[in-house]
Amino acid sequence: MDFSILNGVQSAMRSRAMDFLMVFFTRLGEFGCVWLALAVIFLVLRKARSMGFAVVLAIAVESVLCNLILKPAFHRVRPCDINAAVTLLISRPADFSFPSGHAGVSFAAAAAIYMFNKKWGILAFILAALIGFSRIYLYVHYPSDVLAGAALGALCGVGAGLAVKRFLRRRAGQ
Repeated sequence: MDFSILNGVQSAMRSRAMDFLMVFFTRLGEFGCVWLALAVIFLVLRKARSMGFAVVLAIAVESVLCNLILKPAFHRVRPCDINAAVTLLISRPADFSFPSGHAGVSFAAAAAIYMFNKKWGILAFILAALIGFSRIYLYVHYPSDVLAGAALGALCGVGAGLAVKRFLRRRAGQ
């Protein structure tokens, strides 16, 4: 089913404009750069500081779980290694495929943001979904990799948001 979706996306959506957009969105998600930049902005802004801490915590936990534990444990080969007929628009990632780190970090940050600000959180989830979809479009992740990364990330984001809120409540009570 993963390859049916991947190949369907390739045949139905591939165009110069989509190529440009998907490379753009995937670059935003590299190393969590866009999310870390937002976290820094939130940390500087007094009213958004707790949200910034939650985003940093969510990204850190998701990155450890995804990149240090799950990817090495599953050793899933990327779709571009199995179907080499697809021309890659980006460099082939060097690590394993499952779960998607781009999707994981993006959904971790989006969920953490949502825990503090629903409006910004919805916008963050839209960006996270575009980053996740870009990995499928670019043929470097299976849809199941992206879904697993999104689920892992969302759990990390909610957990980080709850942890920061609990810390703030305890701190306010002292």
